[in-house]
Amino acid sequence: MKYNQLGNTGLFVSEICLGAMTFGGGDGIFRAIGGLDLKSSTALISRALEGGVNFLDTADVYSAGQSEKIVGQALKDLGVRRTDVVIATKCYGRMGKGANDIGASRGHIMDSVARSLERLQTDHIDLYQIHAQDDVTSVEETVRALDDLTRQGMVRYAGCSNWQAWKLMKALGVAKYTNAARFETLQAYYSIAGRDLERDIVPLLQDQKVGLMVWSPLAGGLLSGKFDRDGKGPDGARRAQFDFPPVDKDRAFSCVDAMRKIATAHGASVARVALAYVLAKPFVTTVIIGAKTMEQLDDNLASATLTLSAEEITALDTVSALPPEYPGWMLARQGAERTPRAK
Repeated sequence: MKYNQLGNTGLFVSEICLGAMTFGGGDGIFRAIGGLDLKSSTALISRALEGGVNFLDTADVYSAGQSEKIVGQALKDLGVRRTDVVIATKCYGRMGKGANDIGASRGHIMDSVARSLERLQTDHIDLYQIHAQDDVTSVEETVRALDDLTRQGMVRYAGCSNWQAWKLMKALGVAKYTNAARFETLQAYYSIAGRDLERDIVPLLQDQKVGLMVWSPLAGGLLSGKFDRDGKGPDGARRAQFDFPPVDKDRAFSCVDAMRKIATAHGASVARVALAYVLAKPFVTTVIIGAKTMEQLDDNLASATLTLSAEEITALDTVSALPPEYPGWMLARQGAERTPRAK
């Protein structure tokens, strides 16, 4: 297992992070996504830790808090030292019927972190992330609340998820000029079938040394190689029940066809190739995997040891290339003679 620097901090996390979205079940989408009980979840966490994973990601909204409870209890039952694991969780999602039981306001953040600490059975959260972009609360209010939590020791580092580039840059600017704790990570959707992040957000992350945590690198299972172009897949598969995230399926299956050839050459699964492709990107800090079975987990973990050749990566880059979009095509045309040179 490889360990990467988390953003611009001195903390190192495994390049594969175990996501806990499949833990707990409950109603709605979480029943379709997972529904693993404590025993099954504990077994997956144990295997992941044995495989070198030191990074776990959950959220208060996952199964209405049950995911956090399971993570906390599993680590306790396994006797894991707190210093041996990096725990990330999130707040923003609706956690009650009240008007203020949602969002990134100071009030909701302060209420949420206390409850997450209790569910996780810990005195601090290593990475506390704002799960969504709040268009009501000012960036200044959110940044100040997170800074207070880090100063109090309840949170070690702050991050965000699913933010637009301009708003993340504004938050970084606010943190810099108020001497506050900044966002060290962005958790975002990225896969070989969904490379939109490369247009504006990836250059921002690289310039500002913000880490990227990738969610749904298999596009909700669509890139597992188990689905046909007509949409048929294994019974009980997440994608068959919850068709998310949105994907250009013609383009996605062209990627699957190309990956299938590479997978055969390596004696690996298509899913393993899809993960290895994302892991090969220099701007990716960690890839979040969400397994429901030990077989899935073992196959996902094996992606850390699959090295794709330069030719294979080029082939996959080509089949998954983003269509030209303004101002990208104009920047490329006008900047042809001003490309940075390697030192």
